[in-house]
Amino acid sequence: MNTDQTSVLPPKGKPKWLKVKLPVGKKYTDLRGLVDKYKLNTICTSGSCPNMGECWGEGTATFMILGNICTRSCGFCGVKTGRPETVDWDEPEKVARSIKLMKIKHAVLTSVDRDDLKDMGTIIWTETVKAIRRMNPETTLETLIPDFQGVEKHLDKMIEVAPEVISHNMETVKRLTREVRIQAKYERSLEVLRYLKANGQRRTKTGIMLGLGETKEEVIETLHDIKNANVDVVTIGQYLQPSKNHLPVQRFVTPDEFAEYEKIGKELGFRHVESGALVRSSYKAHKHIL
Repeated sequence: MNTDQTSVLPPKGKPKWLKVKLPVGKKYTDLRGLVDKYKLNTICTSGSCPNMGECWGEGTATFMILGNICTRSCGFCGVKTGRPETVDWDEPEKVARSIKLMKIKHAVLTSVDRDDLKDMGTIIWTETVKAIRRMNPETTLETLIPDFQGVEKHLDKMIEVAPEVISHNMETVKRLTREVRIQAKYERSLEVLRYLKANGQRRTKTGIMLGLGETKEEVIETLHDIKNANVDVVTIGQYLQPSKNHLPVQRFVTPDEFAEYEKIGKELGFRHVESGALVRSSYKAHKHIL
């Protein structure tokens, strides 16, 4: 067995560094009350994000658009796969109102893949950004987008509405991409990130998960590839298995190894590197606009 892959073998229980403190504080309590009262849809709650209390306390929240059924069947993702719902053309206004009610300072938008749509969902994407800008002019935005199959005209639409950050996740190393992401391609994701930056997007971002069987050398190689695509921000977190039907955790990466990747990322020149077991794509997202 490759020693670079065996920081900690997955035991029956999670290691102590994966235990999360319950969210507390007035800001969290107030936001939780609004979400429950108005049935607002956030990834923070539906995804049981471990950083929800911290992010909400800083005025950041993540919203998923275009339904909750994906056209792709990635081995790591807990989102349902199948025939997606009909597009809700009122969704842009609904999301914008939610952000206003919650008094969100920085919003992250994400979505399922909608390969079933001719525009792959970009109309709803751009209209949602516009609605948020109109209703919440002081709110800054990150859009965590699918690859849109690498179609440049769809990427151009996202660049045109000018969110402060456009993010697209690599998710894993090159060798594991076919198994982990199935319909996605490692080089295509790199090209998406490269294209966004080359065509005027000020701040780009991506994220990867560890614990799927990658080696340390492969992680470092991936960081180099991401930097060569001129990406500004990278997040590195621990993969956790959503259900028994998903890819199993191969190992729990130690805090020391995460710290090592953070150091390497900073030495490579990334503007921001978030690296830790509980780091998720939107962790400390409000800082990534700076």
